[in-house]
Amino acid sequence: MEVKWLGHSAFQIISDNGVKLLIDPFISNNPSCSIPVEEIDADYILLTHGHSDHFGDTLEIANRTGATTIGVHEISLFVSKQGFNTIGMNIGGYIFIKDIKITMLEAKHSASIDFTDEIVDGGVACSYLIESESGKKVFHGGDTGLFSDMRTIIGEIYKPDLALIPIGGKFTMGPFEGALATNWINPKMVVPIHYNTFPPIEQDTTIFSNFVFQLNPNVEVIILNPGEQIDL
Repeated sequence: MEVKWLGHSAFQIISDNGVKLLIDPFISNNPSCSIPVEEIDADYILLTHGHSDHFGDTLEIANRTGATTIGVHEISLFVSKQGFNTIGMNIGGYIFIKDIKITMLEAKHSASIDFTDEIVDGGVACSYLIESESGKKVFHGGDTGLFSDMRTIIGEIYKPDLALIPIGGKFTMGPFEGALATNWINPKMVVPIHYNTFPPIEQDTTIFSNFVFQLNPNVEVIILNPGEQIDL
């Protein structure tokens, strides 16, 4: 399974059997992403919530590629009203797509669809646990603050191999909280996300790495540049 960071919270995951998953495709207006949106391919688009820096280019990519959008029920309704294929889910639910298991988990964040003329109800923010055909597990935290279920649910029950954790502060956890979340989840590897895209969320990843090492030296911290990937 290939896990490529496109900058901010956007990821492209290619499964063992070549299924292309795109998470939070904020591409064309993302200053940290150098890949043209026209070159982004997807079979499925997973949305953690409806804010513009996560919903991003969903409709354009879905229109060009025929990708099906996956999101919480309210986002699914919004996308389907635009004429696109969707799969609606909710917290704690899961689906199977070509032997890939996708579980929708909790996140602590606001979730309105904020880029329309009038703000639209976006349901609740979520995170995802993606389990590949070979059993490798990736947790995408979306936008979130720290909450105790990271230890008791995500860490103890789902046990991801790789965690993608926001550290930008202001709108999400910062480096210390992100490191604490990493300790609770206890993945084999962690990649910090949702930082340095804009001035209000500028962070030094060394601080995050040091906190993780102090709390849980068994977790490997991987700092990616946009466009780089991890192979699981």
